[in-house]
Amino acid sequence: MNVKRVGILTAGGLAPCLSSAIGGLIERYSEIDPGVEIICYRNGYQGLLLGDSLEVTPEIREHAGVLHRYGGSPIGNSRVKLTNAKDCVKRGLVAEGQDPRKVAADRLVADRVDVLHTIGGDDTNTAAADLARFLSENDYDLTVIGLPKTIDNDVFPVKQSLGAWTAAEEGALYFENVVAEHGANPRMLIVHEVMGRNCGWLTAATARLYHEQIDHDDYLPEIGLERERRDVHGIFIPEMEIGIPAEAERLKRVMDEHDCVNLFVSEGAGVSSIVAQLEAEGKEIPRDPFGHIRLDAVNPGQYFAKEFAEKLGAEKTLVQKSGYYSRAAAANVEDLRLIKSCVDLAVECAFRHESGVIGHDEDQGGRLRAIEFDRIKGGKPFDIETDWFGDLLDEIGQARGAPAE
Repeated sequence: MNVKRVGILTAGGLAPCLSSAIGGLIERYSEIDPGVEIICYRNGYQGLLLGDSLEVTPEIREHAGVLHRYGGSPIGNSRVKLTNAKDCVKRGLVAEGQDPRKVAADRLVADRVDVLHTIGGDDTNTAAADLARFLSENDYDLTVIGLPKTIDNDVFPVKQSLGAWTAAEEGALYFENVVAEHGANPRMLIVHEVMGRNCGWLTAATARLYHEQIDHDDYLPEIGLERERRDVHGIFIPEMEIGIPAEAERLKRVMDEHDCVNLFVSEGAGVSSIVAQLEAEGKEIPRDPFGHIRLDAVNPGQYFAKEFAEKLGAEKTLVQKSGYYSRAAAANVEDLRLIKSCVDLAVECAFRHESGVIGHDEDQGGRLRAIEFDRIKGGKPFDIETDWFGDLLDEIGQARGAPAE
């Protein structure tokens, strides 16, 4: 069957790939078959449910390459779970008694869409899987093709999610300025909180890139400009047990010697302990429509800052979060290359009417393919036995902690 009309939506949080992936899809369809009509749904699944879309005009096609130079999503995102009818009703996206999946399916039919491209993380693509399953079970002749976006790099079985490399690079650049704050006060504790709810890949990769980019000889220790003061001194991620007493003892020595301590902390590190403590105090923990704990309510960066400040004898503590800075960046060269290969295959699969999530399948030797929706899930942990991570911990003097339970 020919492809006559294509829909595109982006959903979930931002990542440094959304704008480029939209541009890449428009460019590739225009190269292969300029006659294919393209519409973009505004604000993700919200726009799909409300029928809010824009046409990709000849002018947009001509200038689609501009989108590779920008971060964010020009068509907008939202967090909508199609199987959470109650939340959809509450937000005015569907009427009481309506199945959001059917509303979405009927909208695609009304819009004459043959293929829907969803660009998002595990929540977006599990929503796409729910929709694809509903379409198949109810004989809708539609194809759904996902592109994996998440700076956490935590989607099974995708080897590398779009945008994650850029987010790590931008986080490292961000900290190059923040680290100079240690000159604002003696005995400064700086906590760099990095995004990563369940997976520490981004924190580890950001720390690694930062550690590498300050590895040069352009310092002047005689006046206090030392690499050791600017380096990473500790990395805390969800996959590792955090022995606070032992780490405090080690970091106290760092503080005494260098007058500062710099920690890289995943926003999901130690969350279960923090939540248990807050709930024991009778506090209610807010959650999003997908059931995830609202991390801004838990605030792990502040928690670790408080835990270590007194133990290290810190005179001042600074917590800085790089997430919104790094996730809104334009894709770097590595990600642009990955986006291009995934987009090209996505369009190829569209003409074959082959549904799935485009990515390098870790269960099939890393082959780039349309991975079956029922195999897609989030929460893939970072492998703390990875050689480069072990080497990084050795270089900063941190013990290789035991895996978290």
